[in-house]
Amino acid sequence: MNQFTAHLDRGWDLVSRGDYAGALLSAEKGLELDQESPEVHNLMGFIHAAEGNAEDALEHYKQAVALDDTFVEAMLNAAEVLMHPLGDHGEALKFIDEALDFMEEEEDEFTDALLLKIDVLLAMEDLDAAKRAVRRLPDGPFEHPDLGLLVGRAKLEVGDIEGGAPPILAAAEANPTNPEVQYYLGVVLEARGDRHGATVAFLRCRELDMNSPAPPWTLPPERFEREVQRALGRLTEAERELLDGALVVVVGAPGAEVVADGIDPRIEALLDMSTEGAPPRVSRVFVYQRNIERSANGQLDVEDAVIRALSRELTMISSEPKAP
Repeated sequence: MNQFTAHLDRGWDLVSRGDYAGALLSAEKGLELDQESPEVHNLMGFIHAAEGNAEDALEHYKQAVALDDTFVEAMLNAAEVLMHPLGDHGEALKFIDEALDFMEEEEDEFTDALLLKIDVLLAMEDLDAAKRAVRRLPDGPFEHPDLGLLVGRAKLEVGDIEGGAPPILAAAEANPTNPEVQYYLGVVLEARGDRHGATVAFLRCRELDMNSPAPPWTLPPERFEREVQRALGRLTEAERELLDGALVVVVGAPGAEVVADGIDPRIEALLDMSTEGAPPRVSRVFVYQRNIERSANGQLDVEDAVIRALSRELTMISSEPKAP
């Protein structure tokens, strides 16, 4: 193993352990040895993305692709950053379609890329295009055991419950301790009208989520609460008016009793409405750290993730029909 390869391998090893500062040092040493290496630019991009530096990550991914125009991994990494947090869905699709052109349709990598494309199309609210992409998904079997679950999830997300159910049920049989499996099993059972079975699956998902490791960059509770307070201050004036006087409660995840009452175990924020007085108002705001951090793209995205969650919930209550 030469010195350059040693730095590259060590960088990825440190990434896998969540040591992004150490990984960046290894990547920089690799870059000093070979500034024209697409692999080291891809590693640099991955580290920056993990730390929430999306613009820097994208620049390195683009550099990797410029140095090797068949570098599928860098193309897909760029697409992920463009999708979230940058929100440039059109540019993300360009990278994904370019990557798909280099892939064989029966390979796991093709399925991975197509699943990413479906996520982008759903984010763009282009359901018809997402359905067309879902129809291109291979049926398997897949070399990677998680792909069946992800294919089933994609089918559920475009409304194909019966198409998505078999791979989800198979995943539940093969890997019942996976929280993702339990979550989507709950979705399938709920759609089929099995409320009791769905509740059991969602409660299992909650328990497994709580026992799973937090992301390596997870924030201390007091710092997370400061992020929540900053997010509240950045809401629109109309949104702040809806929350005026509400008690804000920050906890790890929804309680089991809340999930048993039908609340999604992975909900990021929950608004408790008071019916005293007129009109009804928000009396309490619950923000769930573990669920926020699941969707956030690193520490620097936490505040924005809280804003997205609160805005989504506030939009829902604002759009509810008013009582006559």
